[in-house]
Amino acid sequence: MSGHNKWSKIKRGKEAKDKMRGNVFSKLSRLITLAVLEGGGVADPNHNIKLRLAIDKAKHLNMPKDNINRAIDHASGPDRSQIKEIIYEGFAPGGVGLIICATTDNPNRTLTAVRNVLDRYHGKLANKGSVGYLFQRCGVVNIEKNKANEDQIYEFSDKIKAFDIEEDKEYYSLFFPYENLGKISEYLSGIEADPAEIDYKPQTLIKINDKNIYSRVEDLLKALEALDDVHRVFANYEENF
Repeated sequence: MSGHNKWSKIKRGKEAKDKMRGNVFSKLSRLITLAVLEGGGVADPNHNIKLRLAIDKAKHLNMPKDNINRAIDHASGPDRSQIKEIIYEGFAPGGVGLIICATTDNPNRTLTAVRNVLDRYHGKLANKGSVGYLFQRCGVVNIEKNKANEDQIYEFSDKIKAFDIEEDKEYYSLFFPYENLGKISEYLSGIEADPAEIDYKPQTLIKINDKNIYSRVEDLLKALEALDDVHRVFANYEENF
C-alpha cells in the first residue's frame, strides 16, 4: 500500500465543517446542475454517471431531497443555468502543483477570485498543461476500516482494477481507472463505502521538510476550497518532518 495522502484526510475533515455551515450544499447543487447540463439534459442518474455520483455524494452528506430536485430543475427550461466546470492549474509554495476544480456561471469572477487567493498565499496561476501531467485523472472510493477487512478490500480492488490503495488509521482509499466509475456499486457486494468520486491523483509527491512552508501550503488549500465556486483542490505534497 502506498504512503498516506495527507490532504485526503484534511479534505474529509473540512467537508464535515463545510456541511455545518451549509457551504457544501450550495457546491453540491452546482455539481448536480452541471452533471445534467453536461449530460445533454439527462436527469435520470441511471443514465448519467456524473449525475449519479453527485447525487450519491449529496445523499451521503444528508442534503435534502428538495434541494437535489431543485438543482436538477435548474438545468432545464428557458431559464436554465449556464454553469460550467473550469479546471485551473497552479503552484503553491515549495513548488507544489495544484489542480483547482470550479463550477461557475461567471468565469471572469471565478478566475479573479482564484488568482487573488493564490497571490495572497504566495502561490501562482499556471498555464494549462504545465501542472496537469503531474496528476492522473481517476476514480477513488473510501471505505472505513471498521466496515471491511483486508480480504474484502483486496477482492473488491481486483474487481474494480484498482491500481493503488492508500490507508490511514480510519480509511482505505482505492484508486481505480476513471472508466470504471459506473461499475462500483455492482462490485461492492455488501461492503459499505463512501460514494465514489472523480480524483486527480498525484504521480509523484513533493516532500516538504519545512514546517513553515507546509503550513503555508495548507492555508492556501483551505482558502481555495472556501471559495464558493471551487469544489475540489488537489495537490501533490506530503509532510517530511
